[in-house]
Amino acid sequence: MELLSYTKKGLFCKPGNFYIDPWQPVYKAVITHSHADHARWGMKSYLCHDFSVPILKSRISEDIQVESLTYGKSLDINGVKLSLHPAGHIIGSAQVRMEYKGYVAVVTGDYKIVDDGITTPFETVKCHELVTESTFGLPVFRWKSQNTIVTQMHEWVKNNQRNRKTSVFTAYSLGKAQRLINLLNGLGDIYVHSSIAQMNAAIELNGIHLPKTTVFQQDMDKKILAGQILIIPPAAMSPQLLKKIPGAVTAICSGWMQIRGNRRWQAADAGFAISDHADWDGLLTAVKASGAEKIMVTHGYTEPFARYLNELGMNAGVVQTRFGEETDGDQ
Repeated sequence: MELLSYTKKGLFCKPGNFYIDPWQPVYKAVITHSHADHARWGMKSYLCHDFSVPILKSRISEDIQVESLTYGKSLDINGVKLSLHPAGHIIGSAQVRMEYKGYVAVVTGDYKIVDDGITTPFETVKCHELVTESTFGLPVFRWKSQNTIVTQMHEWVKNNQRNRKTSVFTAYSLGKAQRLINLLNGLGDIYVHSSIAQMNAAIELNGIHLPKTTVFQQDMDKKILAGQILIIPPAAMSPQLLKKIPGAVTAICSGWMQIRGNRRWQAADAGFAISDHADWDGLLTAVKASGAEKIMVTHGYTEPFARYLNELGMNAGVVQTRFGEETDGDQ
């Protein structure tokens, strides 16, 4: 049964007449999460998880027409039973489950299977057909435990504090920034860029409590940052800014830091391999647990991951999408 098709506008559910994370304007868009490569401007109507509503409105427009679902609640759309299930990627991220005439397809969106302590943990959803991301779909990407990485980050910050240096973390405003705020809470004052503060405010409209932060101001007395923590999105980071911050030392938190050369290439003082995506083992675990008879791989190392799945005896193929073209948290 062909429940999903792959069009120039995006993943299309023909029986339900809706798209999932479309990259061109459509009548009805089901959104897995609020990063810019998955949730775009111009849709006639949006459907997403409850937590994503204020984030979408903040990022796109307060005037968008948006409907929401809680995890596990189903909605009938032209005979297609649609429900959203936790993806564990960022707050509000969801896998899309579609059931039509007994056939079940699931689109994961971006996901990770490790509980990060702030995002609703990933949930296995059984299906006949699975569309999975593969951002880190190579065996070299195997994450250390979050506790191990957090210990390393804490030691780095404490060493900086002993030397009255400012720990400056680069993190996208939605997803990674909130995760870092939660993981670094208690180590000192946390200052954030205004774009991160804006996302924090949207998230807290859902009743989600985030640790206290202070908005970083360009005209503030930079001396108060000495020994403290500053979180800045990549677009706002510049050599000129860092020169104004007393003893600034920089860290990048990304799955790409698993490859040491990336830290040298980006000229950071430290790199921590902490990602909001599943690693190689996580991808394999999720795919196997789904029980899917058909697997379509998208976004990332699609060819090698699909090839490996086929070597395991699964029926896997590759589908090209535009996910990742406007990356703002896909690390």
